Amino acid sequence: MVADPPRPQVLPANEHCRERWRNGLGWTRQIVAWPGGGRWDWRLSVAEIEKAAAYSPFPGIDREQVLLEGQGLRLRFDDGRTVELHSPGGRARFAGEDAVAGEPVDGRVVALNLMWRRDMIDAEVLHRPLVGPMLFFADEEETWLLFMRSGQGRFDAASGLPAMAQGDAAVLAAPARRRFLLDGGGELLAMRLRLRTPG
Repeated sequence: MVADPPRPQVLPANEHCRERWRNGLGWTRQIVAWPGGGRWDWRLSVAEIEKAAAYSPFPGIDREQVLLEGQGLRLRFDDGRTVELHSPGGRARFAGEDAVAGEPVDGRVVALNLMWRRDMIDAEVLHRPLVGPMLFFADEEETWLLFMRSGQGRFDAASGLPAMAQGDAAVLAAPARRRFLLDGGGELLAMRLRLRTPG
C-alpha cells in the first residue's frame, strides 16, 4: 500500500501531542510524522529535557537537534565524543544508531528534533530571519517543514494556509510544483526534505 503524500498544513503549538520517549526518560511533543503510523520516513518533534537522559536508538535514521530554550545542552556519545549546543540555536547532526545522552548544562532545555530515513531522504536545516516575504517551492520530490521559533507570519491567499505564531509548525508539500509565500517578522527554522534519487 502506497502512503498518501503529505498535505500542506499549519500545525498550531497547542495541538502538538506530548508523549513519553520510547525509553521513558523524557518527554516529546510530536509535531508531525509522515507517513503516519509506526513506520515513518520523517518526523518532527520537540524534546523537553530536565535532567541527563539517554536518547532512544533509531536504526537507519539520521537526526538533527536544534536548541530552542535553555542555557545549553551537552551531548555525550559512548565513543567519547562530546558536543555542546549553545543558545540560541546551537545544533548537532548525528546518526540514530549512536549511543548518546543529553545533559542540560544549567536547568531545563527544549530542543527541536528532525529525523529522517537516510536511505530515502536528504535533509537540510536552515535557520533564517523572517523579515518580510519568503518564498518556498514544493513538489513531488521536495517537502518543506517550517518551525516558527519566534515572531509570526502569514501565508498569502494563494497558499491557502492560516497564519503562524511562535511555536507553530507548517508542512509545505504538493504533488506538482507549487509556490508558498510566507510574510512576517521573527525567526524561522526551515527544513528541506528531498527524496533521494535511486542509484
